[in-house]
Amino acid sequence: MIDFTEQTHYGFYDLVKLVAALRAPGGCPWDQVQTHQSIRRNFIEEVYEACEALDEGEPEHMREELGDVLLQVVFHAGIEADAGSFDIDGVCDAVCRKLITRHPHLFHPELSRGDWEEIKRAERGNQTVAQSMESVCQALPALWQADKLLAKAEKSGLYPQNADAAAQALRAECEALCQPKPEDPQTHLGQALFALARMARSLNLDPETALKEACNHFIGSFSQQEAAALRDKM
Repeated sequence: MIDFTEQTHYGFYDLVKLVAALRAPGGCPWDQVQTHQSIRRNFIEEVYEACEALDEGEPEHMREELGDVLLQVVFHAGIEADAGSFDIDGVCDAVCRKLITRHPHLFHPELSRGDWEEIKRAERGNQTVAQSMESVCQALPALWQADKLLAKAEKSGLYPQNADAAAQALRAECEALCQPKPEDPQTHLGQALFALARMARSLNLDPETALKEACNHFIGSFSQQEAAALRDKM
């Protein structure tokens, strides 16, 4: 038996207590041995599943998947609490302070609204746009990372949106890839994809969403071809 009392309804700190009980001696052997790295992929998968539920718009499914994401947050905070680093209250304190800092005009009327990017750069100690680019999350899907980098570059005024330049870069990279024995094909492919991200921004489109739609279209098209092939065999 673990040190936790079942109830008819649970709140946030009941979840915190339950996770702590599962990870404590006498709890769940699997939960006790997990580390940040061992469940990192779980975290990513849960976030994607939550996004899928948000796209569906079904409240019950959203509630379930958001709960799974929250469980991951509480679990990781619990690991750090056991290590004496910080606990879930520390996580809440940090995000509350960040929200207040990023909305100075609401909490301190004497201050100006300020620029969102400037505020974030100040928080992270970034002095240049290049430094703010380096702080973009490396774990993002590559197309989203490219989009965020381009957005920062464009705001600097040094790298304006230019559909023609993006198209020229894309043609050049595709021509290099189409050579009989292309040199460094991975680099050319990466540059071609980056050029496509530039084109997406010039068209005010999300490249990740566009590719997802293409994947869904491919599934539908392949399904029709497969069904036709099966009919021909009958």
